Order: sequence, then C-alpha cells, then structure tokens
Amino acid sequence: MPTGHVKFFDNVKGFGFVQSDEGTEAFLHVSNLPDGTTDIKPGTRIEYSIVDSKRGAQVMVPESLEKKQRANARMKNEDLVILVEGLISALDKIRPGIEHGRLPEGASAEKLARLLRTLADQLHS
Repeated sequence: MPTGHVKFFDNVKGFGFVQSDEGTEAFLHVSNLPDGTTDIKPGTRIEYSIVDSKRGAQVMVPESLEKKQRANARMKNEDLVILVEGLISALDKIRPGIEHGRLPEGASAEKLARLLRTLADQLHS
C-alpha cells in the first residue's frame, strides 16, 4: 500500500489531495474517509489504496499512520503506573513554588513538560 501525506483537505467542500512519498498526487473525497471521519488535517501521514477513475488517481480507504504508531507505542500498564507515580512526585515537589508564583525553569521544566506530554499521548492513544 502506498504511503504519503495529506497535502490539502477542505472539509467544507469535502475533498482534498494526497501526495505520495514518491511525489505523485491523488484526489481524496470525503466519502472515502473511514466511517465516522469527516475531516483530515493537512500533513497527516496516511497509508492508502489507489484506484484509477475517469478523473485520475483517487485515494481509497486512507488510514492514519500516526494512529498506528501511537497504538504500537502504547506503554505496558506497569510502565504507565511508574510514569504516573513519578509525575505525582514531581508535581508535589513543584507545588510549593507554584503557590508562591514560581514556575519551574530550564531543564527541570523541560523534563516535566516532556513527561506530561508522554502521559497525555498515552492517555489519548
């Protein structure tokens, strides 16, 4: 199956275009999106099928590669518990400073933000 990214999609008009990793473009109609999907963001990496229609190449049944990657990257429950416990501890340590108007800075702020994003990604996948 070819892979590529959504180059453009207008959810009002119900169509857009996909550019393959090889550089070819194909038409994408809203009716060919997965059930329950009415919009797809430009830049979204997808895997799809192609059919030749009267108007040229048309994308059929696109599937987001980001969703596949997130599902494959899902942490084990034991690891997720360790992450949550570590975050609780880290947040407890910065709470007094925040109560006095001091936010974490530098490397500690970056590390905490990265851990929070990791947890958010795990909860969202």
